[in-house]
Amino acid sequence: MRLSRPDSPTQRVGGGAVLGTRISHRNPMLSLNNSYDEQELREFDERVRRLLEDVPVEYVTELKIDGLGVSLIYENGVFTRGLTRGDGEYGEDITDNLRTIRSVPLRLAETEIAVPLVLEARGEVFIPKHRLNDINVQREAEGEPPFANPRNAAAGSLRLQNASITASRPLDIFVYTLNYAEGTEFATHTESIEKMKRWGLKCNPHTTCHKSIEDVQNYYEHWVKERDELCYETDGVVVKVNQLSHQNELGTTSKYPRWAIAYKFNAQQAITTVKEIEVQVGRTGALTPVAILEPVTLAGATITNATLHNEQEIRSKDIRIGDRIVLERAGDVIPKIVEVLTADRTGNEVAFVFRDRCPVCDTPLSNAQRKRLLFGA
Repeated sequence: MRLSRPDSPTQRVGGGAVLGTRISHRNPMLSLNNSYDEQELREFDERVRRLLEDVPVEYVTELKIDGLGVSLIYENGVFTRGLTRGDGEYGEDITDNLRTIRSVPLRLAETEIAVPLVLEARGEVFIPKHRLNDINVQREAEGEPPFANPRNAAAGSLRLQNASITASRPLDIFVYTLNYAEGTEFATHTESIEKMKRWGLKCNPHTTCHKSIEDVQNYYEHWVKERDELCYETDGVVVKVNQLSHQNELGTTSKYPRWAIAYKFNAQQAITTVKEIEVQVGRTGALTPVAILEPVTLAGATITNATLHNEQEIRSKDIRIGDRIVLERAGDVIPKIVEVLTADRTGNEVAFVFRDRCPVCDTPLSNAQRKRLLFGA
């Protein structure tokens, strides 16, 4: 006999193992095509208008949260299952871990708008930027490596086998779309967002509707300037056609919806110094030069080194030990040296000299190793 209900507050913290069973999504959780400048945004707008034969189009913009995409399923208003995005077709069952997130309602709120018998909402789980240090201090005290950024912390927390540990992490969520609502129809995306708020699902307060692509560009430019003031990481703006009938008419490719695009922010940059250049040996024997850097915080992570790929890159960029360099994280993930500040040189910088011997065992390099070190292939 069951003595507890699935929406009981006692179900917030579980102690059992999360099995991570793969389950198919009702509809694929597709990726978004990316744009990186205003011209690409306007080309998206032109495609949409051409396919819709120049009917009036509204766009909805929302901040693209840098977290982990999930699907939340409710039956009779009660949260019954949660999945990761996975490969888009199948997601990993993380129901017990999602129950621990306070902003995930275990039961939807009853309003004058009837809760659908079955509802699937999709959202992004994240950890606030200012809480990452607290987690890493605890991990280091326990002998665990620190998380590189809030996204990794959120993803790692949701995949823990012990949901009681997940419950100790400051996870949060923004729901961004109503994928399925049995017996309920909406005319626009913004209408569905408002209904989800009424049912108690947490949506981003900065979601906005626009009449023109110029207004979308203005929204983007505003958040380019203001994104560092947010308590969470965002790597761009998601632009969606608002009218759901238009979304259905536009359809999807095998990978992306034609009615939405991610307008990505430019990679964030920082200036630091090259302390040393080392050649690291991989498990296959491949040699890779790595710049050891003065630690610098960039896009929510502390960067201490950057891969230099091969000898040709070092020579073409003229990277020297002691140089001041401009560093960026490609896609806000991979550290990359994009420029050497040659005007800052003092004359004490040292060119790196490549040896023809292995830095680990001091044996001569093979022709294959030397070629890979030179060309990266």
